[in-house]
Amino acid sequence: MRLNIDPGTLRVASNNAEQEEAVDELDIDYGGDSIEIGFNVTYLIDALSNMSQDMVRIDLADSNSSALMTIPDNATFKYVVMPMRI
Repeated sequence: MRLNIDPGTLRVASNNAEQEEAVDELDIDYGGDSIEIGFNVTYLIDALSNMSQDMVRIDLADSNSSALMTIPDNATFKYVVMPMRI
């Protein structure tokens, strides 16, 4: 799964073994530099399935560093996801 993060927009793209691609865009609260980063979709689904909140925070330093996923209203929940090279 590839994430393109730009100020105000998250573009999510994924493709399968037959090279079929799905793309979606979401409005987000982000004002930093543009980042393109890839993740194993299984790890993201695992993290999101353990969250019961509608809002998730993802902290990124750059496209080569791990992502820290947290829930704004729950200071004890932390999930680290390592990126994949894309």
